[in-house]
Amino acid sequence: MTKCHWVNNNPLYIKYHDDEWGIPSYDDSYLFEMLVLESFQAGLSWECILNKRANFAACLDSFDYHIISEYDDKKITELLNNPGIIRNKLKIKAMINNAKIFISIQKEYQTFSNYIWGFNNNSIEYGNGQIITHDALSDKIAQDLYRRGMRFVGTTIIYSYLQAIGIINDHEEQCDKYYKHIK
Repeated sequence: MTKCHWVNNNPLYIKYHDDEWGIPSYDDSYLFEMLVLESFQAGLSWECILNKRANFAACLDSFDYHIISEYDDKKITELLNNPGIIRNKLKIKAMINNAKIFISIQKEYQTFSNYIWGFNNNSIEYGNGQIITHDALSDKIAQDLYRRGMRFVGTTIIYSYLQAIGIINDHEEQCDKYYKHIK
C-alpha cells in the first residue's frame, strides 16, 4: 500500500495512518480522545504521542471525559509522576478544564460531534496537496473553543485535530487512502 510520505516504519504510525487519520468520526469519546492527544502533542512529534497513547489511556480512565472533568490535585500529582505520559502540568490542567467545557458543549449541542461537524455543515474538506498548518476553518473553531475557555486549542492544534477526526482529509494524492472513502 502506498502511504503519505510522512508515515515511517513504526507499526503504531502505520496503523494510525491506515485506520484512523482522515476517516470521519462522529463518536464523542473518540473526538475527546483525539482532542486530548492533539493538545498534548503541542511542541512534540505525533509519533511520540502515538508511542505513549496506551499509557495515556491507562492513566486517563480510557479518556472518559466525565471522569477526567473531576480530576483533583491528587490525580494531577499522580499524572505528573507518571513517566509513561507527557508530564506537563499546564497541559494536564488544560485537559481537565477542556473536559468540563467539552461536556458543556455536549449539553448545548446534544453531542460534541454536532458542534464540531456543524462548523463545516457536516461536510469533509479535502486538502489540495499542500502542507499547511491552519486554514479558515481551524482558525474559526480554535477561536470559538478558546472563547469558551478551552486551552491548548490553537489553530495549528485544531487543524491537526480536524485532520485526525476526518473533517479535513489531507491524504496525499499518491496515497492509497486519498479520497478513498468517497469512491
